[in-house]
Amino acid sequence: MVSRVIPVDPFDLIIFGGTGDLARRKILPGLFRRFCSGQMPPNARIIGAARANLGQAGYQEMIRAAIAEFGAPTDVENAQLGAFLAQLNYVAIDIRGDGGWAELAAMVRKNLVNAYYFSVGPGLFGDIASRLNTWGIATPEARIVVEKPFGRDLESAKSLNAILSAQFDENQIYRIDHYLGKETVQNLMAVRFGNLLFEPLWNAQYIDHIQITVAEIVGVGGRGAYYDKSGAMRDMVQNHLMQLLCLIAMEPPSHFDPDAVRDEKLKVIRSLAKVEPHHVVRGQYDATATMPSYRDDAENPRSFTESYVAIKTHIENWRWAGVPFYLRTGKKLKARTSEIAIVFKKLPHSIFEKSSDEKQNVLSIQLQPNEGMTLDVTIKEPGPGGMRLIHVPLDMTFADALGEHSEDTPDAYERLIMDVIRGDQTLFMRGDEVEAAWKWTDPIINAWENRNDVPKIYDVGSVGPEDAMALIHRDGRRWREVK
Repeated sequence: MVSRVIPVDPFDLIIFGGTGDLARRKILPGLFRRFCSGQMPPNARIIGAARANLGQAGYQEMIRAAIAEFGAPTDVENAQLGAFLAQLNYVAIDIRGDGGWAELAAMVRKNLVNAYYFSVGPGLFGDIASRLNTWGIATPEARIVVEKPFGRDLESAKSLNAILSAQFDENQIYRIDHYLGKETVQNLMAVRFGNLLFEPLWNAQYIDHIQITVAEIVGVGGRGAYYDKSGAMRDMVQNHLMQLLCLIAMEPPSHFDPDAVRDEKLKVIRSLAKVEPHHVVRGQYDATATMPSYRDDAENPRSFTESYVAIKTHIENWRWAGVPFYLRTGKKLKARTSEIAIVFKKLPHSIFEKSSDEKQNVLSIQLQPNEGMTLDVTIKEPGPGGMRLIHVPLDMTFADALGEHSEDTPDAYERLIMDVIRGDQTLFMRGDEVEAAWKWTDPIINAWENRNDVPKIYDVGSVGPEDAMALIHRDGRRWREVK
């Protein structure tokens, strides 16, 4: 298999918050990988902008250390590291004042693609956006990248949209969700819309139910102050799980272009049924002899914030009428895994003996830790002794399927940043899409607050609270194993 790496146009990427955790852990190591793959042109430039008074040499040394810590083990020995660091520049800047803005304006090249990454808290989005225009830095073709959380409810999301749209057109705004940059997520669209095999079966006539699971083994230690004001619903369901749900359930777009894809995703969100209180379970992990509780990690002994959510919902349209969607996400669970499972209906009539072990076909899409897809099918067990049925997976693990070139596959941030440079918004959320997601999420959160709802306690290393098991068990179904 030939690896195809398409270079992007020359660009200036300005990272506000260029010394922050995200920049050091993900953005700069990812850009170094793209540089090594030949995707970044030699005259591309990355400009870090932050409060610290580092200077260009100090910043380059910081990023060298970050690549050593968070990149691949061999990155620091890579002969191309020096050339990459030479493309890094730095400006000390006061985001809410005037310091550094004149230097940045002089540094940015207006005749190239300009992209501005807001790797800062949303409270600073408006200040950066207005100063980019005040100082004449942003051209009409400039692109801005904003991280989640994009608001904490519908009202704040509308406010943020208004702040950004006052300075930039919607086609200049890239709201990033790294889940959409995963190879498997994009392959989901290819599987659905590029193969005749699946699309005729992708409806209520053949699908029994769909499960979306994002399980984490880590807690909230180190970010408890942020998380305790957010919780699993705002941090994961409103964005990551919602986007996965949209890609599973959307209608085929007329063309594979940004607005056509996002139009169909928006229709899914607007078709989501209101969630009844008994179709939602909140959980909070408890302490063990060796592990702290959520309240310990959050440093809030009276916290009612959820570290786990399970939801049953429906999509009210013809394709999905009667098909339940089960969503769950949580921290400090049994294993780290992200999976979308499409569970097909049972055979309408089996010609085999009733004693045979009949199972439903399941298309499993694994997002992490090993990206790939499996389709569980029923076959005859080899050998004599009659018709004994067994179940085997048709496996397409990307590392196996792509062989040596799987190492060239960019991670989510790498892919999404390159899409920004290309001007491709397909994998980014549109403003009306974000607002529609909050419009569905807000009533669930408000109902918890109005009832003074207390999360159900679950053990560290478990699969979540018992009430979440009952949520699906009372429908005669079972959660997929977290493994």
